[in-house]
Amino acid sequence: MPSAITLERVSKVYRRYGRGRRFATLKSALLTGSLVRHLSPKESFRALDDVSLTVGAGAACGVIGRNGSGKSTLLKLIAGITRPTSGEVRVGGRVSALIELGAGFHPEISGRENVFINGVMLGMSRREIDRRFQEIVEFAEIEDFIEAPVKTYSSGMYLRLGFAVAVHVDPEILIVDEVLAVGDEGFSLKCLDKFAEFKRRGKTILFVSHALSMVERFCDEAVWLDGGRKRMAGDPKRVAQMYLSDVEQAEDAHLAAEDARARQSSAPSGPPPPADREVDREVDREVDREMAGAASPDAADTPPDAPASAVEAPDEEAPAPDVPAQEGPENRPPDDMFEAREGRWGSGIVRIEQVTLEGPQGAAHVFHSGEPMTIRMQVVADRPVGDFAFGISIFSTDGVCCYGTNTRIEEMESNRFDGVGEVAFVIDRLDLVEGTYKVDVAVHKQDGFSYDYHRLLYTFRVKSNTRDVGIYRPRHAWQFSGNIRFKPLQT
Repeated sequence: MPSAITLERVSKVYRRYGRGRRFATLKSALLTGSLVRHLSPKESFRALDDVSLTVGAGAACGVIGRNGSGKSTLLKLIAGITRPTSGEVRVGGRVSALIELGAGFHPEISGRENVFINGVMLGMSRREIDRRFQEIVEFAEIEDFIEAPVKTYSSGMYLRLGFAVAVHVDPEILIVDEVLAVGDEGFSLKCLDKFAEFKRRGKTILFVSHALSMVERFCDEAVWLDGGRKRMAGDPKRVAQMYLSDVEQAEDAHLAAEDARARQSSAPSGPPPPADREVDREVDREVDREMAGAASPDAADTPPDAPASAVEAPDEEAPAPDVPAQEGPENRPPDDMFEAREGRWGSGIVRIEQVTLEGPQGAAHVFHSGEPMTIRMQVVADRPVGDFAFGISIFSTDGVCCYGTNTRIEEMESNRFDGVGEVAFVIDRLDLVEGTYKVDVAVHKQDGFSYDYHRLLYTFRVKSNTRDVGIYRPRHAWQFSGNIRFKPLQT
C-alpha cells in the first residue's frame, strides 16, 4: 500500500518562556539559527522527539495518548501549520485539517464570508465553494445564522461550520483533532457517518481521540504517543489495551502516593503515651478475666453493635470503656462517624501497622469490576488481649457506604491475640460500578472502643467497560419473550 503520510525521525522543539534568556532581536536569533539550537535542556521543550511514522493511503489512523503527549503537534506538522525542528515530513495529496476550534475564522465577518475564505485556504476554488456552499451550510445546521458574524456563534456552531467546510473540500487526507468532542450526540453521529463515507472512498483519515472504543472500532491502525515519543503503533485494539494498562499503572502509583500522604498527615505525632502502673494492672486483670472466659458485667449488657463506620452511631453517648483510652485530642474519634474526615485514632494497645489492597497480580489500587480483591492488614498487639474485633468499610467518594462489616457482626467471638499477626478480608468478586472508593479498616473492642481506626486512608479505583450507574453491580442476566429481538452490536 503506498503511503499518504511519512515522518522520518521528526522532532519539534519549543522554547520555554521565562526571564532567564533574551535575544537581542528576533532577526539576529533567526539569522544565527540560535532560536532553539543553543537553548539548554531547561530552556527548551521537546513536543515531539525522534518520531517516525507511516500511514498508508486510504487508511484510518487514530492517535492516542495523554494530554501533552504531542498529539496535536503531530497533526500540525502533518497539516503544514508548523515545521519540524529536525527530520522530514512527507504528505501526498490535498490535506484538510480541523485541528483548532474556529481556526481560520474571522470573528467580525459573517459565516458565509468565512466559508469562502476558509475554503480558499484549504485549496478550493471560488467556483467549487459556490457549488458546495448550500451543502456545507445544511451539514453545519446553521442556515438561520449564516449571515451573522461568527463572533455571535456558540462553540457548537463554530465546530459544525469548521467541520462542514473541512469535509466538503474533498481532500485526499482528512486530519481531525479531539475538537469533535465539543459536538452534541447527533452531530457526532453525522461526523462518524462522514468518516465512514471517506473510508469507503479510499481517503486517508488521521484523527486524535480519547474515545478508545471509537479508535478500536473505526481505525485500521493506531499510534500511541507518550511524552513526545512513539511508544507503540499497530493494531488498534492491542495499542489501546497497552495504553490503558499504562494509564492504570500511573493511576495506581498516583493513588498509592496520595494514600501515603494521607496516612502521614493523619499519623499520631508519636507512639501512644505509656499507661501508668494502675492502668497496666487493670489491663492485666481484664486480660486474665477474658482468658478465663469470664465476661465483664458491662460487656455482658452491651449489644454487639458494629464499631465500623458502616453502622450508625447510637443517639446516646456510648458507655465509657473499661480501660482508659490512651488518646490525645488529635486522636479522638469524631462524634458522628458519618461526618468524619480522613484520620486515625485509638488507644494503640492493638495497632494496624500496614494495609495492602491486593488484586490478581498482587498489590494494586486499580481493579476491574468483577475481579477478586483482598484487604490485608498487618496487626500488632503489645500485650495479650482477649476482647477484639476487626472491621472494614467501603465508601464511595461522595460518602455513601457501599458495604461494612466486622468480625463481631459475623458472630466471631474473640479469644486471644498477642504479638504480630495478619488479617485478610477476601472479596471473591468486586461487583462495584466504575468509580473511586475509600476503605476504612479498624481493630476495636467488641463494645466499640477503638484500638486503632484508619478512616478513609486507603483508595482504590474500579474500571469497567460497562457504563452502568449506581454503586453495586449484581450478577444478573436478561430474559425476553420470543417476540423481543436485538441486533448484534457492530464492531
